[in-house]
Amino acid sequence: MIAAFSRRRLLAGSAAATALVAAGPARAQLFGAPEADLWERWTAHTPGAAGTVDHGVWSVLIQRYRSLPSDGVARFSYSTISPADRAALDGYLDQLSATPISAFDRPEQFAFWVNLYNALTVAVVLDHYPVASIRDIDISPGLFANGPWGAGLIEVEGETLSLDDVEHRILRPIWQDPRIHYAVNCAAIGCPNLQSSAFTAANTEALLEAGAVDFVNHWRGASVNRGRLTVSSIYEWFQEDFGGSELGVVAHLRRYAGPTLTGRLAGIDGIHDHEYDWRLNAPEVST
Repeated sequence: MIAAFSRRRLLAGSAAATALVAAGPARAQLFGAPEADLWERWTAHTPGAAGTVDHGVWSVLIQRYRSLPSDGVARFSYSTISPADRAALDGYLDQLSATPISAFDRPEQFAFWVNLYNALTVAVVLDHYPVASIRDIDISPGLFANGPWGAGLIEVEGETLSLDDVEHRILRPIWQDPRIHYAVNCAAIGCPNLQSSAFTAANTEALLEAGAVDFVNHWRGASVNRGRLTVSSIYEWFQEDFGGSELGVVAHLRRYAGPTLTGRLAGIDGIHDHEYDWRLNAPEVST
């Protein structure tokens, strides 16, 4: 059931959403991941601005419903979220929608967009729960579209935005930091973990570094078997963000590798295979 809140998901799954978003670079999951494509309008910012965005509600919800079992894959308990906390999530998204984010500085903007992406992803899953995979939420425009990423889901500063817009037209092209892929969470087992708290201007660098170390050294990020390197499909889909080549990906892995992985990467200069698990990151899903 899609909640009819004042500022978010006003268009999701509707003909109006299709018409508005179809002109943009919608994700075509069947044919590969989107390229970074700057939406110039979102480069506006106010250096030195003193304002902050309150992400406390999102932090509380993460801490309440996120778990980290022994397999190292963070889960989100969609099935147990209370009506009050669901209302709190919707209220938080309404708050973000009403925020004039162009009036803030870059650190506040980065935290804003990452948190918006992650909270909106959880809300979309909850709107359609139960689902086995986020790819089953087929509300994106286009005959071959798969999943929710291309649908207009929220309005910010008068612009209707999709998840693809946030990741590929704002975060990736403006900040040009490969660690963005460790910050945004697509509700899949194969995705880097949802962090244990909301991003803020103060903790962004620490969370990005922790996310990189955690994922690179987990089997979802990289594993070596008989001298052959298998990596997450993230490094295939977005190779341009990791040096633009297999050598660039390996160099990135080495930067964050712990002692065990460092030893296994010795002498490796290419990628044998890549894989990704699209099952929903819910507690009942085992690896």
